[in-house]
Amino acid sequence: MDSDFLNAFTQPSTVDQFLNETVIAKGEKRKLLKPTSSNNPKLEQLKLFLIDWINRTLQEEHIVVKSLEEDLFDGLVLHHLLEKLGSLKLDVDKIALTEKKQRQKLSVIMEAVAKCLQLEESQLKWSVESILTKDLLSTLHLLVAIAKHFNPSLALPPNVQVETITIENTSRGLKASNAVENITDNKESTEAQSNDAFDELFSRAPDKLEAVKKVFLQFVNQHVGKLGLSVKDIESQFSDGVILLILIGQLEGYFLNLRNFFLTPASTTEMLHNVNLALDLLADGGLLNFSVNSEACHGVIFGFPALFATASVPELVFDTCCVNIVCAGLLFMQPFTYTA
Repeated sequence: MDSDFLNAFTQPSTVDQFLNETVIAKGEKRKLLKPTSSNNPKLEQLKLFLIDWINRTLQEEHIVVKSLEEDLFDGLVLHHLLEKLGSLKLDVDKIALTEKKQRQKLSVIMEAVAKCLQLEESQLKWSVESILTKDLLSTLHLLVAIAKHFNPSLALPPNVQVETITIENTSRGLKASNAVENITDNKESTEAQSNDAFDELFSRAPDKLEAVKKVFLQFVNQHVGKLGLSVKDIESQFSDGVILLILIGQLEGYFLNLRNFFLTPASTTEMLHNVNLALDLLADGGLLNFSVNSEACHGVIFGFPALFATASVPELVFDTCCVNIVCAGLLFMQPFTYTA
C-alpha cells in the first residue's frame, strides 16, 4: 500500500474503517471528505442551512429532510425540489424503490440539472453514482449549484471549505492526495460586488447612522401602529423577526398565516425561521439585490446584542445589516424621504 495513503489520514483506525466501507475498482479514482471535516463548524452550518432551505421550499409537499446523506440519495427530494424551483416536469416516477429504479431516476434528474445550469459533463462536481452512494461532498456541490441557480438571492453561508482526499487504485496499490476544496463562495469577493448606496453611507458617514435609524423607527411605527404595536428599539424589538414580518405584511398587503411563522418564538431555531421567511418574502418580491446571510444576521442582530454592545465595529455591522434588510422592503413597498 502506498505510504501516501496512510499519511492522508490522521488515525490508523480510519484507514481500516475506510478499507472496510469503500470499494474502489482498479483504475478508479474517488474524491471524498476527510474524516476531520466532521469537526468543521462551517460545514455543519451549511448542512443545517440547506436542510432548512429544502424543508421551507417543500413545505407544501409535506416533505421533511433530516439528513442530506440519507434523505436525498434516492432522488425523491431532488425530484420535488426541481419541480418546485424550476417548474420542471420530469418524465420519471416520483418514488423509486429499487436501486435500479433509483439510478434511472437520478440519471433523469442529473440530466435536467446539467441542462438547466448549462454545464458540460467535465464541469459537474457530482454524478449519479456519487449521489446514489450518499457521498456528502457531491450532494453539497449539487445542492449549492441548484440553490445558486434557482434562488440567486439566497444567502448561503460563505467561505465553506473542506478537506478532501482523492484516492486512486493503481497497479501499485492505493494512492492518495489531499486538497482543500471550496463549497461556497468567498465572502469578501461577494461583498465587494454587492455594495450599494447604503454601504457607502455607512462607510463614509457612520455619524449618520442614528439619524437613519430614527427615520426608520418613525416609518415602522407609522405602519405597525395601526395594529396597536409600537417599536422603540430596533436592536431588541427586531430580535425575533416578528415585527419585520408584520411590517412586510402591512406594506404589501400579505396575509401571513400564523401557522407559517412563530408569533412568540421561544428558541433560536424559531427566530431563524422567522428571519428566513422575511428574507424569502423580500426575495420573492424582487427586493434583495444583495446577499443577506440569515444565520449571520441572526447571530449579530437577532437575539445576541451582547456581541456588539462593547465594540463599535460589530455595532456598525448591526446597523448596516438591519437597515439594509428593512430599507429593501421599505423603499420598494412605500417611498419615504431621508435627508442626510
